[in-house]
Amino acid sequence: MSEISALHPPIAPYASGMLETGGLHRIYWETSGNPQGIPVLFVHGGPGSGTSPIQRQFFDPARYRIVLFDQRGAGRSTPHGELADNTTPHLIADMEALRRELGVDSWLVFGGSWGSTLALAYAEAHPDRCRGLVLRGIFLCRDSEIDWFLYGIRAFFPEAQRALAEFIPEDEGDDLLAAYHRRLIDPDPSIHQPAAYRWATFEASCSTLLPNPDMVSSFCNEKTALSLSRIEAHYFVNRIFLPDNSLLASVDRIRRIPAVIVQGRYDAVCPIVSADELARAWPEARYVIVPDAGHSAFEPEIARELVAACDRFAQTGAFA
Repeated sequence: MSEISALHPPIAPYASGMLETGGLHRIYWETSGNPQGIPVLFVHGGPGSGTSPIQRQFFDPARYRIVLFDQRGAGRSTPHGELADNTTPHLIADMEALRRELGVDSWLVFGGSWGSTLALAYAEAHPDRCRGLVLRGIFLCRDSEIDWFLYGIRAFFPEAQRALAEFIPEDEGDDLLAAYHRRLIDPDPSIHQPAAYRWATFEASCSTLLPNPDMVSSFCNEKTALSLSRIEAHYFVNRIFLPDNSLLASVDRIRRIPAVIVQGRYDAVCPIVSADELARAWPEARYVIVPDAGHSAFEPEIARELVAACDRFAQTGAFA
């Protein structure tokens, strides 16, 4: 992933810290690039995956003030894997608190997969704080999308889905989400960690058009596997703590915000139908279908489109 030609060169943060939430969570944040540049907030996926240094490279460091943060329970935020007080409204509040902490009036918001979900939720709650939206691999967290992720995906990745399903005893197999959730929230590492590895391996294996062992390895280190799988299952069981289909139903709140939707044609994790529905409800947004890509932001042509979109916004304030 570090050799994707479209990305900007690696860059180190010039500042970082921990945002106090007033409760048990502390949120890791960092800033890099130009302190006087256009503020951009990178919203990571999962939920639960955390950020990584390569994500800074979507943005021109001469033009952008690049803000990365680890959502509750993920990455370098603490406590790791914590589910208490971990809901979409809490995450939206954290983003607003971080904006105020950093003295940002408004920013470009960039998110893919679950990051697109949270970016949409944040924008619909705080449209005046969003200069623009860069969305990739659209996930609206509807029942149909969760069902596809756990079952329907076998139409393209039968061996990966079979490995996910066969980890669970047959008498629990009619509800994989509940079965995994029970194991992932169990405090005993001998119970939750094997389930976490199986879930994370499954997701990573389905995230690229061609096999990518490096991605599987990055998802399956002990810390990331646990936060990714545990927090995902937590949010899926609770239908992301928002009313059903609320993200699509509330698009009118954000239609004036410049936006681009980048979607891999062969995205098996977040199938294109959700991006298509969002684009139809939001005709003002620029909609880019990448014909030779799956789900990951680091598919070469998806990365190229994301970097181009951010470069274009830095130059013109728009994506057209």
